[in-house]
Amino acid sequence: MSPVVQADVFWISVHNCSSITRPHLLRRNTAATFLADKEGAKGRWQMRLLLIEDEKEMADALSTTLGKQGIVIDHTMRLGDAMELARQHVYDAILLDRRLPDGEGLTFIPKLRRAGIDTPIILLTAMNEPEERIEGLNGGADDYLGKPFLVGELLARLRAVLRRPASIAPSQISAGRIVIDPLHLSVTINSLPFDLPRRELMVLITLAKRKGKSVLRSTLEAAVYNYEEEIQSNALDAHISRLRKRLLDASAGVSVHNIRGIGYLLREDT
Repeated sequence: MSPVVQADVFWISVHNCSSITRPHLLRRNTAATFLADKEGAKGRWQMRLLLIEDEKEMADALSTTLGKQGIVIDHTMRLGDAMELARQHVYDAILLDRRLPDGEGLTFIPKLRRAGIDTPIILLTAMNEPEERIEGLNGGADDYLGKPFLVGELLARLRAVLRRPASIAPSQISAGRIVIDPLHLSVTINSLPFDLPRRELMVLITLAKRKGKSVLRSTLEAAVYNYEEEIQSNALDAHISRLRKRLLDASAGVSVHNIRGIGYLLREDT
C-alpha cells in the first residue's frame, strides 16, 4: 500500500515485499537541514536519524515525509551496513525494523550497546502483538511503534525519547573543562558561559559526542551545513581552525586533532 496523505497527516502503511534488493550503503534524503528552536534556545539544533528498513517504498515515503520536516535521514536495509554507519556517524536516534534481510532487528541492539553507542532506538515494525512489543522493549528498545503508524505520532515519540533524563539519554556532554547542553545549545568552560558561532558550535557538539574517537569529515559537514548549500573545499577546515584557537585561548582542556584521510578527533589534554 502506498503512503496516503489525509488532511496533512501522513499515514504510513506497507505490504510485504516479494523481493528484497540490496540498497546503497548510505542514502540521504532531506528537503532541508532540521534547525528547530528548542524551548527558547538562542541557537538551533540539527536532527539526524538512521533508518534501518528493508521495504523500499515505505523507507522512501518516510524519508520524504520527514525530509519535509527538515530531518536528515540516512537509510540502509541491512544490519551489517547499519553498524558501520552507526560507528561512523553521530545520530540523534535510530529507527529500526525487526524483520530484515540479514537478521532480527532486536539482535542489533545489544551489539550496538557493546560498541559503546547509546543512541536511542525506536522499533518500527509490523510485529505489533502485545508479547512482541514487550519483547522489543525488554530487548533494549527505547520505544516501540507498530505499523501502520502516523508520522505525527512518530515525531511525538522522537521528541519524547530525546527529552528523557540523563539516566536514559545524557542531557550534557563533558570534555576537559567544557560542559555542553546540546538541547539548549549552551556551552560553559570552567562554569563560565562560552559563546560560539552556530557552525563552530555544531562542530564542537559533534566532536564532543564522540570524544576520543575520530569523526568523519562528511559527518561534520552534515552537522554544520544545510544540504542545499554548496560547501567550499576548505570551509570546514576554516571553522575548525577558529574553534581550535577559541578553545586554546579559553584553556578548555581539549584540543581538536586532524586524522589524515578520515576527519577530526576531540581529545582531552593530559
